[in-house]
Amino acid sequence: MAGPLRDIRVLDFSTLLPGPMATLFLAEAGAEVIKVERPGRGEEMRSYTPKWGQDSGNFHMLNRGKKSIALDLKDPQQRDRILGLVESADIIVEQFRPGVMDRLGLGYDTVREINPDIIYCAITGYGQNGPKSMRAGHDLNYIGDAGLLALSSGTVQTPVIPPALIADIAGGTYPAVLNILLALRERDQNGTPAYLDISMADNLFPFMYWAMADGQVANQWPGNGDALVTGGSCRYRLYATQDGRFLAAAPLEQKFWQAFVAAIELPESLHNDSIDPAATQAAIEQIVAAKPASHWQDVFEIADCCCSIVKTVQDAMQDAHFKARGVFAQQLASKGGATISALPTPIVQAFTDDGETGKTAPELGADNALLKDAEN
Repeated sequence: MAGPLRDIRVLDFSTLLPGPMATLFLAEAGAEVIKVERPGRGEEMRSYTPKWGQDSGNFHMLNRGKKSIALDLKDPQQRDRILGLVESADIIVEQFRPGVMDRLGLGYDTVREINPDIIYCAITGYGQNGPKSMRAGHDLNYIGDAGLLALSSGTVQTPVIPPALIADIAGGTYPAVLNILLALRERDQNGTPAYLDISMADNLFPFMYWAMADGQVANQWPGNGDALVTGGSCRYRLYATQDGRFLAAAPLEQKFWQAFVAAIELPESLHNDSIDPAATQAAIEQIVAAKPASHWQDVFEIADCCCSIVKTVQDAMQDAHFKARGVFAQQLASKGGATISALPTPIVQAFTDDGETGKTAPELGADNALLKDAEN
């Protein structure tokens, strides 16, 4: 299969993470993705470290299988060279602050006059309107403003930064792809264009469904680390092992809890964690800390009760389960012929572009010939 988006052309004006990952997903499904970059340095992600050849490893991960054109959008003459590609595009993805694309002469209203069928996706931190729409921000600001960070941010002495860029990916990339596909479906049915206002901060609230329900229905607004799935229960916690690793224990349901307390040989007087939760938790901490991770790994291979040893990224990439499922089977190639594991995407294999492996990220301006073709 050549990919269900094989006849779709995407102009990608975005940089760094949310937009480029979204267009990576589209490219994996067969779309032709053309990155529009500034001359000289290209987009910011190229300059990150570590470098893999001329550009960063991050850039290669997020931009494999795409094309690149380089031109100065602030120069009206150069900007006009892209109008032919705008006319032939199905989708535009941009990630500037509100109003920037209008000032460049490539805002939605202008583009729609050139291409009445366009699907125009604008990804921003706070959306196209509202008091915060023009405010600068990064992932930490968005999850902080949405209330997500307050649910589990550590202590004043040891504040905890989440290990993933949640707003960028879950609030930007995934909603962008979802709504682009919905817009394509709508266009197929009714021939209508679309303007998609994707706010990374707005899209964080689905992750807090339980907190919003608890607060609004029972007036039990969760605090920092005191809820069922944020550290407020001994049934859903990280416990340190003897050798400084962690047991991820999540035996929430009673059947799993019973298997868990039996596996660690918790004294029977502490099995009912509703009587004295602190005492039960302290005992579990002591028991788990008395043995190394390898011991608990073996124990919970037998006692199947939602408990596992926390792996490093390196360990996870060598995990037999992920290998068996082919998660890291696709390879990313450099211009010099070196290969590393490509970034897995959520596109199922049946929809990928022939399962092609060894794709490369584009060199800056490598496809500027597309501009001449579009002008002719």
